[in-house]
Parts: sequence; C-alpha cells; structure tokens
Amino acid sequence: MSVEPAGPLVDPIEITELCSRYGEMRVLERITLTVRPGETVGLIGLNGAGKTTLLKSILMLMRPLAGTVRLFGEPHESPSSRARLAYLPEKFQPPGHLCGLDFVRMTLAFHHRSARRAAISVRAEQLDLDPSVLNRRIRTYSKGMAQKLGLLATLMTDLPLLILDEPMSGLDPKARMRLKQQLAGCRARGQAVFLSSHILADHDELCDRIAILHRGRLDYVGSPAQLKEREKAATLETAFLTAIEDAPSPKPLAEALNG
Repeated sequence: MSVEPAGPLVDPIEITELCSRYGEMRVLERITLTVRPGETVGLIGLNGAGKTTLLKSILMLMRPLAGTVRLFGEPHESPSSRARLAYLPEKFQPPGHLCGLDFVRMTLAFHHRSARRAAISVRAEQLDLDPSVLNRRIRTYSKGMAQKLGLLATLMTDLPLLILDEPMSGLDPKARMRLKQQLAGCRARGQAVFLSSHILADHDELCDRIAILHRGRLDYVGSPAQLKEREKAATLETAFLTAIEDAPSPKPLAEALNG
C-alpha cells in the first residue's frame, strides 16, 4: 500500500479570507486556515455553523463569494488541484442497484486506481465490514453498512488528502474504533485528513489541530490540548462550549465584508 507522492512539500489545503453567503445571510466570514502535509485537522461547530459549506467551498461544489483556496499549491478552480484528494460527503447515498464490490471498484477507477478482490476484502474487515456483503446490492445495506462502504472506497484511494464530512455517522462503537485505527494509519503514511464531526472525543483522540467554526468565523485554531488548557477544562466538549460562549458577536454582513 502506498500513498501517491504529492511532489514538493506544499500544504494540501490553504484557505485565505474565504467568504460565503446565501442571499443576504452570512455563512462564512473571512476564513483563513491551512492543513499541512500529514496532518489531521478537525472541524468543530454547532449545527448550522457552516462546516459543510466550508468543505463544499474547498471542493468547488459551491463557489465562494470572496477569498482564495489552494489545493497542493494550485487554485481550487483547477481540476488538477482536486485530483489528489478523496471526499466522503455527510449524506452519503451510494447507488442502490450496484453491489458493494462494484461501487468500490468504480470509485477507485474514478481516481485511476484498481484493487484485487482480496485486497478490498482485507480493507473491509479492517473497517468491521463483512466482506461477504460486497456481493450484495447496496439497497439491502443498513445505514452503518453503507457508511462503512463509503469509508472503504475513500480510504482505498490512498490519496494524499482525505476530506471527510461526519465520517462516524451511523457507526457503532466497534466500527468507530476500527475507523480511528485506519485514520491513525493515514497519518502514519503521511496523508492529510480534514474531517468534520460532532463527536468531540474523536477530535481529541485523532487530531493534531482543531478549528472551531462559530457564527461563520473561526474562533480557535490549535491543538485540542491547548484549548483545554486555555479554558481550564477536563474535556474537549467542555472547552468547546466555553469557547463559543465567550466568543464575541459577529459584525453585520456589510461591515464584515467591507472591513
């Protein structure tokens, strides 16, 4: 198993002064954030904070209002900049008429990769997915099985950047543990991971740094340990809640955009 080399050591994600809005409603305000090579960064925020909007803006699934995003040193508008990343969306809905094995092979082919059935089965077991279900139509899968399938296909790309939106969704405790082991392996192999999750204990365990997105702004970027120390909190959950309670109110949209 090998990770595709990213060439010279450039940051997989570099976001500068990113702004986004729907109509007159501010969603993201001057977001600046970097994900470094081999780093796992977690995105934390309440529902509606703009986490999925930020991920979609990075991926050009929606066009930002202002600011820049560079992927591996290239503007994110360039298709080649996105060729070295794999993305698992929050609402993962694979085509039900395919069998699991065909879906994995189709995903790998999209990224110009391939794998033998034996290798796919081994990786499936590592995510607590019974390899025998790969022969079944996806429409027969439970939510948890479908999520494991999406994770399997994404992880098997072995690309230098993985963007995961709520990857623990639908997973039981055993599967969550297995996924955390796989993500630790990604870091050991030098892959960068940018993930959004509501499970703050997982951020504490997995992430080199976390970014708190609140009211459309980044209120904190740093290690989980540093945030707990700053807020004098025993858990990341308590530190997060204290941090957002202390955050100042946002400026009106026009003032924010005009400086």
